[in-house]
Amino acid sequence: MNSVLVDALLLQCHDPCALVEILSWDSKCDSIPERETVDALHFAIKKVRSLQQQQEFEVGDKAGDNLTVKWIPFRKKLEDIVCSRCLPLLSKLCYTEEQNNGALSRNAGLMRALCDLISCCAELCGNDLTEKLAAVAVPVLLSSGDNESLEVTSHFDVDTAIEVIACAVPFLRPEQIHVVDKVQSAAVTCIKTGKDAVVSKVVVKLLFSLLNNNHLKKSSVIRIWESLNAWQAVDNSPGATTRILLCLTALSDYLLPSADTDATETIDLRVSEGFWELVQKGLTHRDNVSRKRALYLLKRSVAVSEEMKSAFQSCQSTDNAVSLFWWSPERNCLIVDFWEDYMLIMETLDETQIHLVMPVLHKINKLIEATISESQDCPLFHISWLICVYRRMFDSENKAVMKEGVLHLLSLHVMKYPVFSQGFAEFIVGPFVDILSESTLFNRSADQEIGSCPEISVKLQKFLVTFTSSLPEENKGRFLLQMVQNLANRHWCAVPILFISQALAQVKGCRAFGVEGLHALREVLRSTMITHQVLMRGAAQCYLLQTALNLTHVQMVTLEDVANFIQHFKTDESLSRGTLLWTQLCDWLHVNDSVFKPMEGVSVSQPGRPAVSVYVQHLVEAYMKVPAGEGNSCFMPDWFEAERVAKMVLLASDVEEIQGLESETHKPKQKGLEQLLYPLLDALRRLSTNVYLPVLKTDKSLQLLFKLLHISYTTSSPKSHDTVLTTLQDCILSTTDEVLEYILRRLTSELCLLSDLGRCCLYISVLRELVKLYSVVGWRRGSRFWSFIKSLTKNSLLNLQANRTEQDPQLVTQIQKVISMSSLAWVCEVASHNTDLQIVSTDAVKALINYISSAKLNQTLMKPAACEESQGPQDGATLQGWGRVAAQCVHDQWACLHFVLNKFAKLLPSSSDSQANGDLQNSLPAVSCPSMTLQCAVEALAILPSDQVLPVLSCMKILVPKIWRSDASLCVESMNLAWKVVKDLNSNPQDFWTTLEAFIQFVFDANLLRITVEDGCLIITKVKEMASKLIDMSHTKTGVFNTLMKHCCQTWMPSVCDVDGPVDDSFTSALNHIELFTEACVYGPVFRRDQRLIQDVHAFIQQLGEDCAANLAITSDNRDDQYPRVCAINFLCHLDPLNQLHKAFMEQLALRLLKKDEEVAKSKVRYYTNSLQHRVKNRLWQTLLVLLPKLEETFVVGILDKVYQAGFCNNQASVKYLIEWFLMLTLYCYPEQLHTFWDCFRYDQEKSKTSICTFLSVLTHFDILLENVIDKRTHLKKALDVILLWCFNHNFAVRLYALLALKKVWNVCRSACSEDVEFKVLAPVIEACLQQVEYMQGSGNAMKNWQRIQEHFFFGTFHPLKDYSIESIFYTFPSLSDLADDEWIPLWKFSELVEFPTNSSVSLNNPRKELGDLETGDWVQQDKGECENEAQWIDVQKKIIPWKNSIPDQDLELLYQERAARLGKFSNALIVVASLIDKPTNLGGLCRTCEIFGASALVVSGLHYINDKQFQSLSVSSEHWLPLVEVKPPQLINYLQQKTAEGYTIVGVEQTAKSQSLTEYTFPEKTLLLLGNEREGIPANLLQHLAVCVEIPQHGVTRSLNVHVSGALLIWEYTHQQMNRRRKTM
Repeated sequence: MNSVLVDALLLQCHDPCALVEILSWDSKCDSIPERETVDALHFAIKKVRSLQQQQEFEVGDKAGDNLTVKWIPFRKKLEDIVCSRCLPLLSKLCYTEEQNNGALSRNAGLMRALCDLISCCAELCGNDLTEKLAAVAVPVLLSSGDNESLEVTSHFDVDTAIEVIACAVPFLRPEQIHVVDKVQSAAVTCIKTGKDAVVSKVVVKLLFSLLNNNHLKKSSVIRIWESLNAWQAVDNSPGATTRILLCLTALSDYLLPSADTDATETIDLRVSEGFWELVQKGLTHRDNVSRKRALYLLKRSVAVSEEMKSAFQSCQSTDNAVSLFWWSPERNCLIVDFWEDYMLIMETLDETQIHLVMPVLHKINKLIEATISESQDCPLFHISWLICVYRRMFDSENKAVMKEGVLHLLSLHVMKYPVFSQGFAEFIVGPFVDILSESTLFNRSADQEIGSCPEISVKLQKFLVTFTSSLPEENKGRFLLQMVQNLANRHWCAVPILFISQALAQVKGCRAFGVEGLHALREVLRSTMITHQVLMRGAAQCYLLQTALNLTHVQMVTLEDVANFIQHFKTDESLSRGTLLWTQLCDWLHVNDSVFKPMEGVSVSQPGRPAVSVYVQHLVEAYMKVPAGEGNSCFMPDWFEAERVAKMVLLASDVEEIQGLESETHKPKQKGLEQLLYPLLDALRRLSTNVYLPVLKTDKSLQLLFKLLHISYTTSSPKSHDTVLTTLQDCILSTTDEVLEYILRRLTSELCLLSDLGRCCLYISVLRELVKLYSVVGWRRGSRFWSFIKSLTKNSLLNLQANRTEQDPQLVTQIQKVISMSSLAWVCEVASHNTDLQIVSTDAVKALINYISSAKLNQTLMKPAACEESQGPQDGATLQGWGRVAAQCVHDQWACLHFVLNKFAKLLPSSSDSQANGDLQNSLPAVSCPSMTLQCAVEALAILPSDQVLPVLSCMKILVPKIWRSDASLCVESMNLAWKVVKDLNSNPQDFWTTLEAFIQFVFDANLLRITVEDGCLIITKVKEMASKLIDMSHTKTGVFNTLMKHCCQTWMPSVCDVDGPVDDSFTSALNHIELFTEACVYGPVFRRDQRLIQDVHAFIQQLGEDCAANLAITSDNRDDQYPRVCAINFLCHLDPLNQLHKAFMEQLALRLLKKDEEVAKSKVRYYTNSLQHRVKNRLWQTLLVLLPKLEETFVVGILDKVYQAGFCNNQASVKYLIEWFLMLTLYCYPEQLHTFWDCFRYDQEKSKTSICTFLSVLTHFDILLENVIDKRTHLKKALDVILLWCFNHNFAVRLYALLALKKVWNVCRSACSEDVEFKVLAPVIEACLQQVEYMQGSGNAMKNWQRIQEHFFFGTFHPLKDYSIESIFYTFPSLSDLADDEWIPLWKFSELVEFPTNSSVSLNNPRKELGDLETGDWVQQDKGECENEAQWIDVQKKIIPWKNSIPDQDLELLYQERAARLGKFSNALIVVASLIDKPTNLGGLCRTCEIFGASALVVSGLHYINDKQFQSLSVSSEHWLPLVEVKPPQLINYLQQKTAEGYTIVGVEQTAKSQSLTEYTFPEKTLLLLGNEREGIPANLLQHLAVCVEIPQHGVTRSLNVHVSGALLIWEYTHQQMNRRRKTM
């Protein structure tokens, strides 16, 4: 239409300018023109341009005689059209689109037409218009990152600006270089700051337009690359890399040469080092698209290099430097192979499935071999390419891939070459150390035992030693320092920092650390303090100190630096005196004594004395000096300084002892220690005589005294004679009189400020250490203590009594109250724990008892006036924290009351007493009125902080058993409040465990446990409720149930008498709480993976023993999750079956365990190997086995039917073995019950399924069962009758067990009844049958299964009588029965955690070693797998079509031939296995395809899919005409092995490194086609069973086809090949 209109106008119009004006729209009109108007104008201009090309200015034919084109005016008109009409219209359209909130405008077509018109005009008008267009649009691009400025500088958006510039760029000329520069600059700016969509548009519209302009091509390419290269040089961010890669990938045709392009028109980025650095960044980028772009650039570069076959390198290489990329025609094959493997690896690493990655890992070794193929000193390819591979693996989303990458790197043998170690050094201290922060890397491998060092940790130790040793000497120190500094720059979880520290400790012989290194190690040490895992924290400290000892350059550090470093190691966690670590530190100081760097102003050189001793002497002197003016400061000095000095004093003393032992003339014993301590001893001796001694100095003296006593005691077994400790004790004992006198004066009269409360704690801590000292050396040397305690008690009581009625208390009096109460609490503590002192009978202590018992409990300590004259601002005039002070006073009062109640516990009136003793009531109210005291205790729990309730709980333990009858509700309230306190402390490990122990001792007191339901329903209900809550808490906090069971077993243990009653009364309480004991027998939560990792690491540290100082420094918390079971089994072994109470307890326990087994069997919870259900059943049958010898015959006979019923359940293999063992022992001990055993074989065969194997297994040990039987002939005949019947069962497993039992029983018959006529008649038949089994041929796996079951431990080595032991039941059997190793209880736990009885009915050790020497066999009982699936598919009807039978009993070849003959259809031998596919739609489509092409069978994971509507919609009834076989995924390995034995070739449909193309593969006739899962493909454990992998050639971008489509293609190709083969044979 436009053509006709324009031609008509051209005939009438003489002026093309006028023609254009006629066709144009009115710019002043607000309406928007139609697209047709713009198109008509565009066509007219093109027509005029066409006519102009035919004639220069005039057209000579008739149609054009009237048209005269004047070109200059015409171009000016076109410029006016563009500037006055097109650009304003574009602006208006942009505004309209903006008003529509960015939605796609209806005028999009009009905008495209306008751009086409502008482009046409730009072509005709030339430079003037293109420059105007650029001037309008370029500023918009330059401001694309600033939306505010966008509205000011232009009337249209960035997208429109790009379109406008794109119209002008093709017509720019070289002389317009300034315009070109602006456009390129604007484009690069837009790429840097614009949105992703804008960036893509810039690349496509602008950059391509520039490069397609032949006049500007070469210069534009160079300018664009220079801009991008400059950008990446200053911006290493991932976003910049992504956008640069986008540009390079899009422009690769212009940036990389090719054989058919002019080299002068392109540049070659292959020679640019910056280009290859960018590619490497892209290959390790987090963004998948960026990685693909980088890989594309690499592939393109390799392809170009191979095609051009010219030598080059990316940079000039020096002597040993290697270019990032190079090519040599002489080594073309080697280079191509290297890069093909490399690109395959990088492409495969983008997969998240480990089974796809594993096959290519060996190619990394090929890369390394190629790299060092010519020289170990100069690699052929740059090492950074290998680093990219590992970085990519470390960044994988799949942690399994990540772990494989770490393991592969740690296994590299080339790290012993210096060139590799130097190339990898920066990578190791950076990304590699960072990836080690992933705790899951250190999970124990499946083949490692509990307590083993994780595989990665073992390799990390060897790797770090090898790597460090291969570095040049000048680089070792820098590498190790950088590594430790990187460790210090981040927070670490407990597990990774432990094993990294262990690896660092193995590096020796390198002087790497100066002061800077020690500071870095100190920061790492601080990061370990964050974890609550105390044992791991201590172990990490040990390894870090060993690292410092091995790597410190002693000539670069002073003894001051060493002391400052050592002070950060905690005495109670790692650096404890007497440990191996302490000894190593002493030896290190001794060996390097004269080598340390001298200190400024301090001379450590004295003849005959170690330098460390001289330094410590200066240290002590400096510590004891108090600057003038600071001596009377109210603030306490820092404890850390005292600990540092104390550690160094003891270390110096031990070093002197080592030096003395090595010298020929031994010095008098430890004179050096006395010399070191002289400033301290001098100050201590002047404590009581020099009243002007500065308080700060006395505080520092007592702090140092306390730390010396606290640290000096060794944690290991003491030496024959500890000279240092003896000398220290003698020195301190010489000053104790002065110390005691000073402390007495201070505690009773001089402490009056709030800051003095800290001094009170210091003095009492010193007193505790002195008590400990006197308990060691003997109280005969502590006679002064008597008078001290009397005076302290007397004066404290006077202070408390004097201020009892004060209405407006002052600070001095209140502080004295607090300190006096703390002093009395310490006196009570000493009186309770040191009966040798015999101070309880003194008048002072009697007065204390009277005062505490009559004092008002929980009395609020009134807050004094805030300011006093004696108090400066530094004393804390606001009295902040007074509530804590008041709580401490209440705490100390209850501590004193506990001492009183404990002393008069027997005199406390019980619930049955009508009234208390009158004298007691008058003199000791708190004792005589336990109900009132308990009420106060309840109030105390409500007001005290949770970490200060211990004495209150201890008092409750004494009070509640006395009043539970008269005031049960109050007792219950006290228990509830106590439980709330325990829960509040759950996140406070420092106070939780002590409070929990006190709570358990209170609630589960022996007297409360004896209460029955008839006696006190409320109390016993509450106790049982608390037990249940503790068990629930133990599932999330390991060790809670351990504490409860330890307490209960100690309470119930027959050897431990309760103070309030006889042994039988104590054990009666066990009967009342039998359910608690039952829970202990089956206890053991299944930990989450992170919890299990913590348990494994703890076990590893503990097995290190004394080699790890943390094991000695940290008291064992006994929180092993197996401890409750160990404790319960140990308790049972102590019971006496002749004791009626013990007998009743064991019988009730056995019934409860059997009931629990029945409940588990009936539960709907999924029952699979190592599930909680499986573990519970295994644990309870282990307990029943231990109980069996202690049970009476009548009881055993009564429960025998329950045992039989348990045997008929679907059980895991380990449970079956235990049930069978139980039956064997029972029938051996009570052979008269054999008739009940025969009844089990009369059970319905259909209902018994394969569980009959349990009873057939018992018959395999029939020779042992008959040892106590007189009439052996009758039972042997019965056994043969039963076995022969089951030998013909349709189930393969049942037949196998029956044949094994037949063989065992027949051997007994031949030896016991060889002359019997009936047996002679049976002999030919049975022996022929057994002989046929022994020599069966061509039966697939049948022969292998027959051999395996005979070699299995339960039927071969195991002896039910001789192997009966704790070791066999709890360790050997679980280890041989496919149970997880955390269910194996090692023997040492029974010998170390508890006191196992020597006279137990079941021995601890197995006297036979044969069973323990075995390994797990291949044979697994068949119903193990069935019971897993039974719970999952419980409602599925499995046999729908007549020819669908179980796999073992069917010959599929006959099956499919019979079907084909019946249906008159073509058939083949193809079996399609789709057990890994779980989508019904895919299975339905495959079923239809298999039936159409005549496959012999389709194997699926479950026949329940047939009833699925989605399956049926695609199968369209084909399932009725195709044999469907059910094989679960766990059974696939056995099924594939069986088919392989039958001659089938197993073909997998998978993309692997060695896959064959479908177009090149020839299928054998007997083919089994294995299809993978829709998402994850074929698992790695099945790949090794495949004969070949076949893949479908692909040419698109998408990686894979749908599994149904893939299967259909391969099924058709197989059918097609077989049909062609048959035609040829015909």
